[in-house]
Amino acid sequence: MKKSNTKTIIIAVAVIVAILAVVAVVVIFSSRSEKVAPNPAGTVGNSAGNINNGGLFAESEGKVYFANAFDNDTLYCMNSDETDVHKISSAVVSNLLVGGGYLYYFQRGESGETGLGGIRAPHAFNRCHTDGSKATSLIREVITSGQLVDNTLYLLGAGDEGPYFFRIGTDGENYEKLADYIVKPAAAYAGSIYYNSTVGNHYLNRLDTSSGFTTVLLEENVWEPAYYNGYIYYMDPANDYQLRRYNLTDGSIEILTKDKVEFFNVGDGFIYYQRMGSNAGLCCMNLDGSGAFLLSGGEYKDINITSRYVYFRDYFEEGTIYHTSPGSGSYDLFTAARDAVK
Repeated sequence: MKKSNTKTIIIAVAVIVAILAVVAVVVIFSSRSEKVAPNPAGTVGNSAGNINNGGLFAESEGKVYFANAFDNDTLYCMNSDETDVHKISSAVVSNLLVGGGYLYYFQRGESGETGLGGIRAPHAFNRCHTDGSKATSLIREVITSGQLVDNTLYLLGAGDEGPYFFRIGTDGENYEKLADYIVKPAAAYAGSIYYNSTVGNHYLNRLDTSSGFTTVLLEENVWEPAYYNGYIYYMDPANDYQLRRYNLTDGSIEILTKDKVEFFNVGDGFIYYQRMGSNAGLCCMNLDGSGAFLLSGGEYKDINITSRYVYFRDYFEEGTIYHTSPGSGSYDLFTAARDAVK
């Protein structure tokens, strides 16, 4: 082969490689900087109770997005009545949030997905369309809790130097660190985030997301607060983790149960909680604490509530999900999720 031909081929190959590199950069940039339409005012990504229980289910407009324990907690979608269960991503997910046609989630394991979006990192907080497409990493950090408020994500990270609380736009822009200590932003309503202090006391605080100002609402021991219908539900660590609620209108406090509570969720007119101790079990009661009953003895976790069902997992039984109708005295295996695994 003549030298001139060899040189021509080398130049051609170099040009092709350069073009491919430019295309890759453009695609990655476009993926990260996708124009995200503003959410309606008052948008909240998930209920506080769900987020405090891992954020494994999130519901919007008749669709439920969930981490399927029968398939290594990869991302699935279904109708609220549990029909049309199908996988939409191989990412291993938790802390699911939904708003404005997008899903946001913490990817806590290798997704196995390929492409130029670059989301193979084992730990990242991602955004994708509600059909699972166009996934992109907004930040590649370990995120232990997060919430969507209007057009901003409020996230609790776990860095090498300790926990930190920050916010970032849904488009991945305007990162701002807010605190160098634990702030769990799960409980959100009408532009406010309710959280318990973790430095010096456990008082209930309110962060106004518009002004950035924080005020103390209740000088009592509060843990894992959850907003629901004008009340803040919380555990009281100073009183053996009793479950209580605080009325945001008149400031009154009610003791809902004297059981020692490990974790709880509130929604659809009922409270579900895991009772600790020798008589451990998953319990249900009305919002005012009346009508309490034991759903099942044993140790359960990851209580998530949608408009139609309550989902939970056995603490010692990996790879399964159980469900019950709100207020029902019986439960069974979530077979639709199991049978959807291929």
